[in-house]
Amino acid sequence: MSDLSYDQWQQLAQKLTINGQAFINGQYTHALSGATFDCINPANGQVLAQISRCDAADAAVAIEVAKTVFESGVWSQLAPVKRKKILQRFAALMQEHSQELALLETLDMGKPISESVGVDVPGAINCVNWYAEAIDKVYDEVAPTNHDEIALITREAIGVVAAIVPWNFPLLMGSWKFGPALATGNCVILKPSEKSPLTAIFIAKLAQQAGIPDGVFQVLPGFGHEVGEALALSNDVDCLVFTGSTGVGKRLFQYSGQSNMKRVWVEAGGKSPNIIFADCIDLKKAAEAAAWGCFYNQGEVCVAGTRLLVESSIKDAFMPLLIEASNNIKPGDPLNPATSMGAIVDDSQMNQVLNYISIAKEQGGSLVAGGQQVRQQTGGYYVGATIFDDIDNSMRVAQEEIFGPVMAVIEFDTPEQAVAIANDSDFGLAAGIWTSNLNKAHKVAKALRAGSVWINNYNGGDMTVPFGGFKQSGNARDKSLHALDKYTEIKTTLIKLEG
Repeated sequence: MSDLSYDQWQQLAQKLTINGQAFINGQYTHALSGATFDCINPANGQVLAQISRCDAADAAVAIEVAKTVFESGVWSQLAPVKRKKILQRFAALMQEHSQELALLETLDMGKPISESVGVDVPGAINCVNWYAEAIDKVYDEVAPTNHDEIALITREAIGVVAAIVPWNFPLLMGSWKFGPALATGNCVILKPSEKSPLTAIFIAKLAQQAGIPDGVFQVLPGFGHEVGEALALSNDVDCLVFTGSTGVGKRLFQYSGQSNMKRVWVEAGGKSPNIIFADCIDLKKAAEAAAWGCFYNQGEVCVAGTRLLVESSIKDAFMPLLIEASNNIKPGDPLNPATSMGAIVDDSQMNQVLNYISIAKEQGGSLVAGGQQVRQQTGGYYVGATIFDDIDNSMRVAQEEIFGPVMAVIEFDTPEQAVAIANDSDFGLAAGIWTSNLNKAHKVAKALRAGSVWINNYNGGDMTVPFGGFKQSGNARDKSLHALDKYTEIKTTLIKLEG
């Protein structure tokens, strides 16, 4: 798949048939209202498909189906080893259709096809396989009670799970939710972002073909304030998982309180610091990692290292290396395998990025790379890799999540100052440290208020490690066995022994 040429990807795109319908109770269907919305290709601004615009009425149908199916036990009471085999078939079907999934992801969201092929699709397949393989190897407990008692501590599926997933990694982030939720026996209603719903819609039929019973996995495309809000306010949704902005995450907690106190797990925003110390082993390597750590996926990454903290004594040597590395990450046609940066997801997001660039200039930032819209002749939404120097951490460009290719460079003199700057944020999702001093690495890592800390790398990790943040970056943990906690209830069963 990864060896296809630019022309071959374009030819496949021209032949592709796109389904924009919801998937409810085992069938593709239009929204009950008949309403649709345009799915736009961010590479050229053209309409890809009409997508069913689900609302509260569609949510009510899907929730009732999911509740009934869950209570029937056809999936929730199925032996873990049987669920495992079905989910493995699901992953195998995703692999079989990986070319279509990668193409849909790139057309829909604007990311380079090389990333869809090499990261997003295989990562999603691996996630489903990982949780499938894990689920019949997770044991419950027997508590150390009195000799005449037996106390069983068991985990049970929580029920109906609504998963509201973001537009930047639609399939991968979706799999981080539905993988463990399905593995633990829940019914899942997946609500993809209206900006990138295509892969979620596509995989619904693969789940059915794999043997997942009708009603266990449903997909409701639409807008957050319509179908998403209806899911969040429903008294029959038992668990709500979300990746997206902090503002929306806060509203979801409110909706839980207004309804049935459903479990709410949120992975929200970030403004992650990447700290370059003077004793960094390899400045060029660190500069390249810093550039990719910020500009990968057009900067539309919650853990993007958008605050680059550079120690004063090496700044003059480091900045040219950083600018050179950033200049090599150039926007291009997402369907070209040689493209390193694709298109911003839509025009509103692009305008938000451009607005923050203007704000940074107004507040005194020194623009040293990028800073403007490019490839305007294509009709698409492209912004070049942008770097601002002379940034104070109090500036908006250093405090607010931009979700685009904009880096703020902040100077520091001591490790204590670096930690203070890094922690001076509402967010606490991730952080990077570059140093050859093991003692310093550990001390700084312990002091940083972040859910993930990467030392001499940025954005590392695999399915074995949990992912999530501190503070207003949310309360959830995706990936690893820790994610299973979100989708299960713990029950104590105590047996009194007679005689």
